Amino acid sequence: MHIRQAQLEDRDRVRHLYLSAFSGVERKAVAGLAANLLAETTTPATFGLVAESDGKLAGHVGFSPVLDTKNDDLVGYILAPLAVYPELQKRGIGTQLIQSGIEQLTSRGAAVVFVYGDPRYYGRFGFDAQAASQYVPPYQLQHDFGWQAKHLTRSANCPSTVMLTCVPSLMDPQLW
Repeated sequence: MHIRQAQLEDRDRVRHLYLSAFSGVERKAVAGLAANLLAETTTPATFGLVAESDGKLAGHVGFSPVLDTKNDDLVGYILAPLAVYPELQKRGIGTQLIQSGIEQLTSRGAAVVFVYGDPRYYGRFGFDAQAASQYVPPYQLQHDFGWQAKHLTRSANCPSTVMLTCVPSLMDPQLW
């Protein structure tokens, strides 16, 4: 398995991956998000990672900056979205993508990383709801229990409630 930075040229393959990995109503929305994030230009930078096996795309994860709405200061990053082709799941590809992303965020000095997903899955990486409790996502959540964070530095502890905003691609209530 080879993990590398996702490039804009990966856009069609990444979109296909998400269309294959997701179903129902969220399928097109998440595929669109993944493809749009590859073209997102932000400061600090949005980035994605792809996993390849034998030259073929196996998985993808995106990371984008999350800001404090009061002063536009960087708070951290959000891990979204994540997908692995269904026939390749349960082989550790998602784990490798998440761990590689967290390593990159740590080396960039990020204080905290957020995720909105299954606590049983993301809890394995140190994400928990308590760590996210003082951070308010941009939209009302469909599943409150899924909002989680992982502190990457000691300074990530938040003394008061922080209202968050995300990159334009994530500012869609349908995704929350």
